[in-house]
Amino acid sequence: MMKSIASSKYLACLVGSIILNLLFIINIHVGGQWKLSWSLGAAIEAETVAAIYCSGHGRAYLDGLVVGNKPVCDCNTCFTGPDCSHFIPHCTANADGLESVEELLRDLSMHSYSGDPLFLEPFWMQHLASSALVVAGWHQMSYTYGGKSFFSKELAKVVRKVHASVGNAVTQNRFIIFGAGSTQVLSAAVFALSPENTSSPAKVVTSVPYYPLDKQQTQYFSSQKFKYEGDAYRWKNRSDCSSTNMIEIVTSPNNPDGQLKKPIFHGPNVKTIYDHAYYWPHFTPIPAPSDEDVMVFTLSKLTGHAGTRLGWAVIKDETVFNRMMIHMQMNSMGVSKDAQLRAFKLLNAVLEEGTGIFDFAYQTMKSRWERLVQTVSLSNRFSLQENNPQYCTFYNKVRQLSPAYAWLKCEREEDKDCYAVLEAANIIGRQGNLFGAEDGYVRLSLVRTQDDFDILIERLHKLITEEDGDKTM
Repeated sequence: MMKSIASSKYLACLVGSIILNLLFIINIHVGGQWKLSWSLGAAIEAETVAAIYCSGHGRAYLDGLVVGNKPVCDCNTCFTGPDCSHFIPHCTANADGLESVEELLRDLSMHSYSGDPLFLEPFWMQHLASSALVVAGWHQMSYTYGGKSFFSKELAKVVRKVHASVGNAVTQNRFIIFGAGSTQVLSAAVFALSPENTSSPAKVVTSVPYYPLDKQQTQYFSSQKFKYEGDAYRWKNRSDCSSTNMIEIVTSPNNPDGQLKKPIFHGPNVKTIYDHAYYWPHFTPIPAPSDEDVMVFTLSKLTGHAGTRLGWAVIKDETVFNRMMIHMQMNSMGVSKDAQLRAFKLLNAVLEEGTGIFDFAYQTMKSRWERLVQTVSLSNRFSLQENNPQYCTFYNKVRQLSPAYAWLKCEREEDKDCYAVLEAANIIGRQGNLFGAEDGYVRLSLVRTQDDFDILIERLHKLITEEDGDKTM
């Protein structure tokens, strides 16, 4: 009798549980659409912050500036006030940024990163739904995916699709590894390509003008396996180079001048790392898919999301891939799963939009370059880097560079310090000597906000017209 009663109670509880679950499903699935439950609060919170008015000269963020438990506007350079509507006259045009370990340690608060691709922010403001992401608190809490890998296989699949759609890299039968931005990936590549058992460290070289962080990072992590040895051209005609282990980092398109660079060294003892951070159609013509042994890319220069800190390498050799994997495991136990998830969402949005992001970015960068050329051409005091047209397979036409940076040269003999010339005109750039070049050069960032670019053009125009006025007096 007792068993019968217990059985009846169990059956009643089971039926009740099924009915409650059915009612719950009916409640959240109304009219053929799911009704938000646990994610509703997060969605409201995100949309409330996104709707805060900052007059088009700033943005409020959920994890940004907060006053009285309420997010407030984070204003662009030269703008202030509760809604960023107040312009600050005579402020400095910021075309600089931190790409120096020394400067970072010295005074982070006084600088911003000139490589921030904030020019892409308006694109994502127009594509809010496809790029939005809500994550449950229990999402991917483990170190690994399925107990096997630090890296998402699904993200790797999407990366391959993006490269195939753009035609800028061969990924078939290649290995893909992720890192905390291209910075960590480049570091892992140098470690992986260095000789294992040798008393002579590999010589790591770059050709002038080079990306400063390649030098600074290699020097910072210098070990018995590798050592930074400066400008590649300095070693080109050395007789002992044929028997020396060399690692050449080729940044192509180059930072600072946007040129499609080629390696200086070739041979059995030479390993080459291609930094293709800017090898996307909004910055350069794509003459052909790159098919090199080690190719490094970054999310920041593709979608603009520099803060997500996600880069990747496409690798031919499995041994090199495995050695990079070991470095990543020892260095940081893989890459943030949150970063990988966001990259997965963003890259899928890129694919859904077809050529949308590339068209927007190319037109923006092309327009900025043309405005800069028009301004600089008003004077013989300054010149810009060469911009020779090339055929672009992505757009099926001949086109020029639409570079991320201007490599400005002061042409006058007395203007030996071009940085000082611009600084006197309220323009902050990056000194040429940081790129291994002469002080007659300055790099100006063109990828920041529209406000930053407009102020840069205004300051340059003022400098040039005042110079012409001085000549006529």
